[in-house]
Parts: sequence; C-alpha cells; structure tokens
Amino acid sequence: MSLRLDAQTRLLVIAPHPDDESIATGELIQHVRAAGGAANILLLTDGDNNPWPQRWLERRLRIGAAERERWGLRRRGEVELALRQLGLPQEAMHALGLPDMGVTRTLRSDLPGMLRHWTARLDAFRPNLIVFPALADRHPDHSAAHVLTRLAVAQWEGGSSRLLSYLVHGHAEDQGALVQLETSADIHGNKLDALRQHHSQMALSGARMHRLADRPEHYREMGIARQSLPWQPSSVLWPWLKLTVADRGGVHSWSLGDAPLERDRAGQYVLRLPAPEGPRFAKLHMDLPSPWIFDRWGWCEL
Repeated sequence: MSLRLDAQTRLLVIAPHPDDESIATGELIQHVRAAGGAANILLLTDGDNNPWPQRWLERRLRIGAAERERWGLRRRGEVELALRQLGLPQEAMHALGLPDMGVTRTLRSDLPGMLRHWTARLDAFRPNLIVFPALADRHPDHSAAHVLTRLAVAQWEGGSSRLLSYLVHGHAEDQGALVQLETSADIHGNKLDALRQHHSQMALSGARMHRLADRPEHYREMGIARQSLPWQPSSVLWPWLKLTVADRGGVHSWSLGDAPLERDRAGQYVLRLPAPEGPRFAKLHMDLPSPWIFDRWGWCEL
C-alpha cells in the first residue's frame, strides 16, 4: 500500500527521543514538505538518560542530575539541527520534557495529564496523518508512546486522522497493512545528513544508528486487537510479575496472581473486565531494577 501526500497533509510525528524523528520519518517529513504539506514533531523526552555516550564524550564516570540536564540540552539542540536539515523550522517541534526511560512510569501515574498534553497538540495542529511508534517496539518509551497516542486519538473530538506506526527496536509483527514510502537517493541522503546532526549518538554508536536509518521507511496501519493475553510466563516468575491495563477508564495494575484473569478454551488468559469504550492495552512487567533497557514482554492491545 502506498502513501499519498499533498498540500492538505498535516503530519504529526511522535518521537520518544531525539534521533527517532530522523531514523523513522526523515524521508517522510521531506516528502510532506515537498508536497506542500505541514509537519510537526511531538518530542517526548530529551534523551537525557543516556549515560554511556555521555561518559564516552565527556570522559567522566559519575553522571548526576546536573550532568543529565546538560546532556538533555545538548540533545535538544541536536534534534533542532536535524529538523532544520529536513526542512522544518524550530517552531515545528514541541517538546514535553518527559523523563527518559520513564514514559511508562508517567503513563501509569498520570494518564489523564499525559492525555491532556496529547490532545492539546492535536487541537493546536489538527493533523490528518499521525505517525508514531509501534506497540511491538521493545523500547518501553516507544511502546508507551503508542498507548498514549492511541488513547488520546480515541478521545479527541477535533477530527479524524490516519494512524501509521513505525518500528525502531525489535521485530515487526505481521498485523496491520504495510505502507511503503517511495523515495529517492537525494532524499535518503539528506535523511542521513539529518541523522549526523545527532553527534552525541553517532560518536559511540554511529554504525548502529546508520544501520537503523538506512532501512527503507515503511509503516503499518493498525492491526486487529487480541482476545487473549499473548504471554505464558513461567510459574517461577509469577510472584514478581505485574499486569497493567490502560484504557479510557484509566490505568489499573495488579500482581499477576491477583489480576482478573481466566483461561479460555484454548488455555489462553483473558481479562474478566467489562468491554472498554475505545482501545485497551495490557502490559506484563516486573518492577525490578535491571541494566537491560528493553521490554521482555511489553504491551498488547485487547
């Protein structure tokens, strides 16, 4: 499936961190601008919880609050340069300043506040095309951004928008129609030039960043929600596992043993909750410290 763009296109890109806008949508932004359309970026975090590149470039071991703030300002400046390279003015970016590696935590603690941020941007810009992270993305900030975007759009009364998701971390699910973006060598080259504006990330992980951005840009329509939970965790883990559910009614969390679950005929776990108005998402997780940043289970849509 192709993507048709014209002067009426109003693209809103949801970027969890500086550099996601270039990696996932650097070519799309240029195509929208070339067609005469408008584009805005909703930047969720400043990417300040990024210690290893900071240690490498600043030659320091300890990173405190002041150092993290300075690093966030540096990355905010880099994303502004990248957007300029892609043809967007500084005022096209709207930064929320959420905690890096803390979007899920913020969603769980203040879903109404987060949805107000999203609907304010929807009301102000009135997009008809929204591109945002895939639910299957293994980075917790990315998958949480998907949940927040979907819930905000479901309650937004300002119009209708086409929703397309992009994947940066992990492997894509087959659900949802694939939307291809036709491009050119010049546009792709300029996208890579925009990526290079993120000097702090290229210094230590340039090859990986280039590999992510060098992939063809494609997106997926929304897939079909599941009837049952996709996970079958080992019984050994149950004492530490939690289940969080988010929908328009709010956020609810239980230890897995106390969650309102029952098995269906296929032996899969299903929620014993009234059907929601709009989408509902569930996340299986453990609230334990870990050096591993990516989700083991993540979110699913029910």
